[in-house]
Amino acid sequence: MMKKLFIFAIMVGVICIGLPMNGLTQPVRFGAVINLTGPASTWGQFHAKGITDYIRHVNEVKGGVGGRKIELTVVDHAFKPPEGVKLVKKFSEEKVDMIATWDAGTSIMIKPIIQEHKIPTIVFSTFQGILAPPVDYIYLPFGSYVLDSQAVLEYIKAIHKGKDVPKVGLLTYNTTFGKSIHDPSKEYAAKHGINIVGIEEFPMPTIDISTEVLRLKGRGAEYIFVQMLPEAVIRVLTATDRVDHKVPIFGTWTITDADFFKLGKGLVRDRLFMSFSGVLPGDKAWGMQLMDDLMKKYKTVDKFDTSYWEGVVIGMIMERSAHRASGLYGKINAETINKA
Repeated sequence: MMKKLFIFAIMVGVICIGLPMNGLTQPVRFGAVINLTGPASTWGQFHAKGITDYIRHVNEVKGGVGGRKIELTVVDHAFKPPEGVKLVKKFSEEKVDMIATWDAGTSIMIKPIIQEHKIPTIVFSTFQGILAPPVDYIYLPFGSYVLDSQAVLEYIKAIHKGKDVPKVGLLTYNTTFGKSIHDPSKEYAAKHGINIVGIEEFPMPTIDISTEVLRLKGRGAEYIFVQMLPEAVIRVLTATDRVDHKVPIFGTWTITDADFFKLGKGLVRDRLFMSFSGVLPGDKAWGMQLMDDLMKKYKTVDKFDTSYWEGVVIGMIMERSAHRASGLYGKINAETINKA
């Protein structure tokens, strides 16, 4: 009798090995399409480190989410939207539970794909054009450049000491990204007593921006609001020194990266200001403690960086989405995450 039971147990074990894993033992699968090697890839590299460290932390400390480990796959599209579209399509066909995308171009182009496959997608970019209809399955977690523009101008008005209204000049790339602060700034300024004295644009490869800065100086700009990549901000700082236009310079939270302060040493001084929606090292907040813990534990970065913070937060939102799906619907998949 015991021999028969033993043989039966072996047979059951063999059968079970051949069966697919059930929903509780399969990992929750996240895919992230990030710029790791293209232009401005320092951002992307720190984004990838942040999201990877946080998901690793969730698996090691919390045991995953809903009793299941999280499987995160990060792929490089080198800031090439067509390549990003291919990678998102691959993730969608593999039926991952959630996707993160990096740039505005890719995120706008993938809408038909994620809507066909019904895969919720969260975006690192804060370009407001992503929110143009249709918006099903796509999420912008950090507001947009509209809110950044409002925050910067509100701050300028608050610190302005002159009797007349503050005079602000916009200095941006001549790209969609650069122009993303134009209309929001003009609209906010018109309603809140701020004078936009001029808007200067230049192509991304431009080396010397002295002419554009000189024009803003001639129009009496007391503050300069920029929208460009970090390397161009350094050129702006150089140009303002060259034409002797000593005014504060403001930007959205995409004007610096991990290399910026090394390259801008001696130029930044006390004149550069940046909007930012997260915690900072001086904040005594739970979020900053988590950042410190992750940096000490995994050592993928050696100091605080806003790009690393953003990667961590994207990871937190994705985890939280899966957690809510589990709590509300008893299962985690693309459909329940999107509902949650």
